[in-house]
Amino acid sequence: RWQKVLYERQRFPDNYVDQRFLEELRKNVHARRYRYQAVVFQSGAVVQQLCSVCVFVVTWWYMDAGTLSPQGLFGAALVASLLGYVLFDAVDGGAGRRESGRTRWADLKSTLVFAAFTYGFSPVLKTLTESISTDTIYAMSALMLLGHLIFFDYGVNAAIVSSTLSLNMAIFASVCLASRLPRTLHAFVMVTFAMQIFALWPMLQKKLKAQTPRCYVGVTVLFALAALAGLATVSGVGAVLFASLLLAISCLCPYWLIRLQLLKDNIHGPWDEAEIKEDLSRFLM
Repeated sequence: RWQKVLYERQRFPDNYVDQRFLEELRKNVHARRYRYQAVVFQSGAVVQQLCSVCVFVVTWWYMDAGTLSPQGLFGAALVASLLGYVLFDAVDGGAGRRESGRTRWADLKSTLVFAAFTYGFSPVLKTLTESISTDTIYAMSALMLLGHLIFFDYGVNAAIVSSTLSLNMAIFASVCLASRLPRTLHAFVMVTFAMQIFALWPMLQKKLKAQTPRCYVGVTVLFALAALAGLATVSGVGAVLFASLLLAISCLCPYWLIRLQLLKDNIHGPWDEAEIKEDLSRFLM
């Protein structure tokens, strides 16, 4: 009788298999089954980040056109930051702060130091790209914002994810765009607003998503509507295209994923490479 071993000399050729070979065949052993509601919920992170980029660009457009004053933007951003700061602690009752050991006084000092350095270097930021053409600045900003969206941490453990790189690219784009604003105060307020919407706002999103999923869904919908309303005042066609993109990401793409899962046909069997499941760390000592 044929045995599936290599150390015995048998009367069968090396490539021989008997009828028992396919008994160990398994299909889709590690395949994940997704639910449509769960996929739509997880797509909210992508929607929110797209809306953040949209809100930032629309805000910069209003600042450049002179419709929005830097004092008004700074005041609105300051009030929103205070409300978000209170909400961040209220969501989990301050448990996250107690675990990290960070005090409110430390947060205040960090904020003051950042504001002071940004305000002090704002004249440099304003004149940093004077020798570069405006078209080049716009192209660089678009590429940096696209890279920010690509490398952003959406909650998936992947090699391409880099929160530091994503944030740096967004801040670089904000510096480039701020250098084309009329005055130094405009540049200071724009960079500060970029830090709020690209660094602080995602932290609040993740806390809401983990602690209060229903509140997270409501905030996502309201934020998307606000971004669409702001974009509609600049370009009606752009608002329609952006709304189509959000609907495709949040509704159509999850549906495609669910449908494609039905076509998955991964096979596993005795032909797979052997996996050593024993802990071999003792041999590394």
